[in-house]
Amino acid sequence: MSFAVVIDAMAIPHDARVDQRVPKRLLLEHGAPTAADKRQIQDGVEEILWVAAFKPTNIGVQAFRDDVREYLEIAVLTATLRAAAKPTRIIELLHRAIRFPLVLIGACGDSVILSLAHKRWSQGEGGKVVIEDVRRTAPFRPDAPNAEEALFLASIGLSSLPGLDLFALYQGWIDRLAALEAAGITGAFAPPDSAKRASALRDGLGTHTRLRRDIAVLRAQAAKENN
Repeated sequence: MSFAVVIDAMAIPHDARVDQRVPKRLLLEHGAPTAADKRQIQDGVEEILWVAAFKPTNIGVQAFRDDVREYLEIAVLTATLRAAAKPTRIIELLHRAIRFPLVLIGACGDSVILSLAHKRWSQGEGGKVVIEDVRRTAPFRPDAPNAEEALFLASIGLSSLPGLDLFALYQGWIDRLAALEAAGITGAFAPPDSAKRASALRDGLGTHTRLRRDIAVLRAQAAKENN
């Protein structure tokens, strides 16, 4: 199973393993605000497994708290998706359904998508948590990775990540997702080694995305004028 390659790469300590199946009804109750979303989960998800829970007590990384968010635990889940699933929406729904920051490994066939999303306190509803941008890899085969994907997998083990606190740890994974996305453009996988470089990388990827979108709009306009 493709999950095993990614899970092995994360080097999860035995004490952090959970390995429990998550009933879909829990996600239907907590992560599906509309009838269409409920159908997405019901029809698109085959199985969800809670693989691990990273806590200060089992990985030796302290919790994080400030006025914006509180990270007491990081959950690792796998989701087996059916062929007819719409991965983008299902991934978002799963991140919304889990209160803790989540490392989600979604698989459809032989390919996987690794996704993460920071969470913060809701400004409008006290005690509720909302997600920020969902960051995800493009689908790839971890059992047959290209050179950049192999370097990415080699970089996501706990010992390779920042250990200041759980927020820094989680941000480390997000930075590696950004580096893999950039590698698809530059051909070189280079995780940022400082907060300043991580910010510059995110800004560069944002600029690249906007430029590609602008170019697509201009091409569409030119095609209309030529017809």
